[in-house]
Amino acid sequence: MSSSPRLVRCPQCGNKAPWSTDNPWRPFCCERCKQIDLGAWASDSYSIAGQAASADDSPAAHDA
Repeated sequence: MSSSPRLVRCPQCGNKAPWSTDNPWRPFCCERCKQIDLGAWASDSYSIAGQAASADDSPAAHDA
């Protein structure tokens, strides 16, 4: 058996990245790819499908 870490594709650029605790950006290959992905989430380039929340679903509405 090999002791080298499993290689996975970076979700941002597609390069191979080690899947191990030695890779602080896992599953990304580098900090740059991790930051690009974070920026895409922050700018709403990515979204999770679902219905928009109504005002009745807000936490403040339940506290009142």
